Amino acid sequence: MHDNCGNRGGSDRRVNWRGQAFSAFADRFGDQITEAVFGPGPGFAAGFGGGPGRGGGRPGGRSGGRRRVLDSADLRLVLLHLIAEQPRHGYELIKAIETLSGGVYAPSPGMVYPTLTLIADVGEADEKAEGSRKLYAITEAGTAALAAEAEAVKSAMARLEALAKMSERTDSAPVRRAMRNLHTALHTRLSDDNSDRELQLKVAAILDEAASKIERL
Repeated sequence: MHDNCGNRGGSDRRVNWRGQAFSAFADRFGDQITEAVFGPGPGFAAGFGGGPGRGGGRPGGRSGGRRRVLDSADLRLVLLHLIAEQPRHGYELIKAIETLSGGVYAPSPGMVYPTLTLIADVGEADEKAEGSRKLYAITEAGTAALAAEAEAVKSAMARLEALAKMSERTDSAPVRRAMRNLHTALHTRLSDDNSDRELQLKVAAILDEAASKIERL
């Protein structure tokens, strides 16, 4: 029993030291890297524990608090523009908008299908049943609506294009992969029974050197 208590105490000390080492790393390197790669949101430190940052969503995603990319009026015009190019089903329209935005944004079916029903009801689109799906095609009234609101159409399409360009510029997949590798290496090495103060200093020196090189880029 005495041995078990002693081992538990040693384990607790290792866990506590490991947590301190991770916290020190996150404090020094986390915030600036996280902001640069992912934008504002939970800090890199959150990824080391079970807190809000682990596995959580980023603000401004599909469930985030930012304003919609397309409001209902914009969405109507984009849908008309897309079916003017060629007849499409509702699902195809959702995927087309997602593609135009570079995968950043896709309107929900709860927005798209009621809007399609509306533009069909007012005669701006023809609705043709194909099994369980409906195919939408532009009408003369829809073409006239696009012409009358050409500037608004151009603005909405430009917004989607801007999202796609932003996605290309901020594609941080290689950095995220490297950060995951770093997290795994730190967790594995610092939690080893043979880890000690000397190892901690060596790891800190490597991280300091990496941070300095990144700052000089």
